[in-house]
Amino acid sequence: MIAKCSAAAALSLCLSLPAAAQSEVDSGRQLYTTHCFVCHGPDGESIPGVNLRSGQFRRASSDDDLSKIILGGIPGTGMPPTNLAEPQRRALVAYIRSMHQGAKEQGSGDAVRGLAVFESKGGCLACHRVGAKGSRLGPDLTGIGSLKTAAYFEQTLTNPNDSIAPQNRFVRVVTKQGVTISGRRLNEDTHTIQLIDEKEHLLSLSKSDLREFELLKTSPMPSYKTKLTQQETSDVVSYLLSLKGTQ
Repeated sequence: MIAKCSAAAALSLCLSLPAAAQSEVDSGRQLYTTHCFVCHGPDGESIPGVNLRSGQFRRASSDDDLSKIILGGIPGTGMPPTNLAEPQRRALVAYIRSMHQGAKEQGSGDAVRGLAVFESKGGCLACHRVGAKGSRLGPDLTGIGSLKTAAYFEQTLTNPNDSIAPQNRFVRVVTKQGVTISGRRLNEDTHTIQLIDEKEHLLSLSKSDLREFELLKTSPMPSYKTKLTQQETSDVVSYLLSLKGTQ
């Protein structure tokens, strides 16, 4: 989507835009995952100087500007043209708007009920940590409510493969001795990789000691699309939005 611009570009603009129909936003979310996610990230914050979540842009002051950038790209930058029909561009802009609006949301569910689902039926502490409780295998969620939106949480709960961040990807390696290890990648350089395995052990492995190395494309997190009711999902989203730091 809206890629990195030159330092001489116009000042950032915060857009205040009206709500869009939910169906259009949903369509835009899928388009964002396909065309924009890799560069802009799950919350639109991965390009310096551009923050889709907070409505911060450098070359856009209206929906029409955004639509033109989507279609034609920005010459001389990493923003490529995207050949989408006008209705698709409109849906994508609607989703970008919803990201900005979602940042202000408190959630439509009940956070107290959401905590109960999170810790019991959801089984989330088996992989995630909140405060002093839970596992370190998955990302720590203690302050996640200050970083993500309701739309992001809903997407993650229902379609985790579409929202996994690059820094949270899991890897599978096989050593030259035939030992298979799976875990979440914490750091990687030319010669080594650091990960936390399924038993929460921190490991640093030399790539020269590996005979296989695979970056997994799917998330180990299950989809809760059919495991939770719509109300339970809303409650969990509200609970996650309430996580602002110290627990």
